[in-house]
Amino acid sequence: MCETRGNTNANKLMVEVQEQLLSSNDSAAAHNREHFVRSGLFAVNLMGSPGAGKTALLEATARWFGGGSGLAAITGDLETDRDARRLRDAGVRCTAITTGSTCHLDARMVHRALHELNTDDAHFLFIENVGNLVCPAIYDLGQAVNVVALSITEGEDKPLKYPVMFHRADLVVITKFDLQIALPEFDLAALEDAISRVMPRPNIIRVSARTGEGIGQWVEWLERRRGTMDRPAHSYAHVHTHEPISVPA
Repeated sequence: MCETRGNTNANKLMVEVQEQLLSSNDSAAAHNREHFVRSGLFAVNLMGSPGAGKTALLEATARWFGGGSGLAAITGDLETDRDARRLRDAGVRCTAITTGSTCHLDARMVHRALHELNTDDAHFLFIENVGNLVCPAIYDLGQAVNVVALSITEGEDKPLKYPVMFHRADLVVITKFDLQIALPEFDLAALEDAISRVMPRPNIIRVSARTGEGIGQWVEWLERRRGTMDRPAHSYAHVHTHEPISVPA
């Protein structure tokens, strides 16, 4: 049997520090959300494992929109801006966040990146989070929806092993569906059952970025959700200031 060891006061301090960090992040996220709403910008937090096909999904989305018209993106990765360059080549206005050793994006990172990104006339902002099935789900970025990309090559058990990610998702996009023919052992029913066990309102779309299968359904979902977002009475396209974010101590 495992035993709990260590200083309980130290454990309490760790919890308090984590709570303060999340509280500070939530304040920054509220600032981002206000900007998104006033700008009419529908922000999507796109999460998933490394290699799940997040960037490929956004490239296919750009093709559907005729070369990225109306789309903007922020990509997060430990090193390099390769994903951002791929999206720019697809016609998407994009900036990259290089996190170093941090395994997720937070609201302050997104806020800083927004100052480097022209979102005028953009309808959608995709925040491609760092490849990870744990930490990104914890941090609010100010997004309107959470989307998880899950490749069929990852197996059927990932939702059960990483339930927090799927519990907070508004949509799961099962990617690389064209590979199903090459994976005869893949059990789609088992995967969708696993998702339904941990996702309060199971919502699944199957796509192939390579063939275009399901991309129309994905875009339709985005458009429908954007149609329900809160909108101000007037346009505030340039409301986003460069003032420091004020957060509680």
